[in-house]
Amino acid sequence: MIKYPFLERDATIGVTAPSSGVQVELHDMFKQSCERLKSKGFKIICGDTVWTQEKAKSAPAEKRADEFNEMMREDNINIIIPPWGGELLIEILEKIDFENIKKNKWVLGYSDISALLLAITLKTGIATAHGTNLVDLRGEYSDDTTAMWQSVLSTNIGESVLQHSSTKYQKEWQHNSPSSCVFNLTEPTYWKTVSNQKVKIQGRLLGGCIDVIRHLIGTAYGDVQNFRKQYISGEPVMWYLENCELNTTDLRRSLVQMKLAGWFEQCSGIMFGRSGANTPVNNYTVEDVYKELSDELGIPIIYDVDCGHVPPQITFINGAYAEVEVEEGKGIILQYFNQ
Repeated sequence: MIKYPFLERDATIGVTAPSSGVQVELHDMFKQSCERLKSKGFKIICGDTVWTQEKAKSAPAEKRADEFNEMMREDNINIIIPPWGGELLIEILEKIDFENIKKNKWVLGYSDISALLLAITLKTGIATAHGTNLVDLRGEYSDDTTAMWQSVLSTNIGESVLQHSSTKYQKEWQHNSPSSCVFNLTEPTYWKTVSNQKVKIQGRLLGGCIDVIRHLIGTAYGDVQNFRKQYISGEPVMWYLENCELNTTDLRRSLVQMKLAGWFEQCSGIMFGRSGANTPVNNYTVEDVYKELSDELGIPIIYDVDCGHVPPQITFINGAYAEVEVEEGKGIILQYFNQ
């Protein structure tokens, strides 16, 4: 049985940095995000880890874990949103107090944060939210796709929420000239399928940034088989994956490892996010990777979806039951908050 938190109106956001903190020269940008959310009725509580960054992390693992655990215990904090991702979140997993994680509190983020999100859902059956980070909410407004995070996280148990593919996406960051919604959305969005046909998939969502969640394989934090048995009664799983930095052969190795570890057993389909990586190796393209995986597993594969490091991105809920439909480049995802 999956347990779903609920985002109240005028909630208090706890901001902690379980991976990377914010460098001094970027404090003003981060403060702008906090002020923007305050203007929308939220209250903000920032931890000490937010303001520091050294040696590829915000603070030592013990401090990062302690601050996260404390915010999860605090009754006056309703949701936790890290400033952004990073590199070394995996260091804190063995220090997280999974037994006392509260079912009424969302954790929202992506990139390196997705290792924590997936671990929480797999170990506890509590839904987590893969979507925008806090810094990307600093604009005068959010684009339609990003803005859905509030609606999705305010869905009641037993209800559903519908999201659509974006109209346009951002090809590259232009930090010197951010738009009113932070992103520079210039390129037409087009969701693709390996079959080049209409595709419809159903299943329980699991996923994240493949660069980091692959490192959960073989650990106590990546037990997909136990999750299937204990929390979703063997229902099919629909994976969503996004690639931050891997070239095509590294992506292929990672996917084969996931397959060998049993992560793709009872899998109804896979969605891959847009990526600025996927660099071909010896003419081995990412389309080759997707086709081979689809053939091997006998499942549909959708790619270039709104997920990950090429914004904007849909808010995917780990543990939710979803129906995804793609036709002529357009996609819809209907997520059911079924237990």
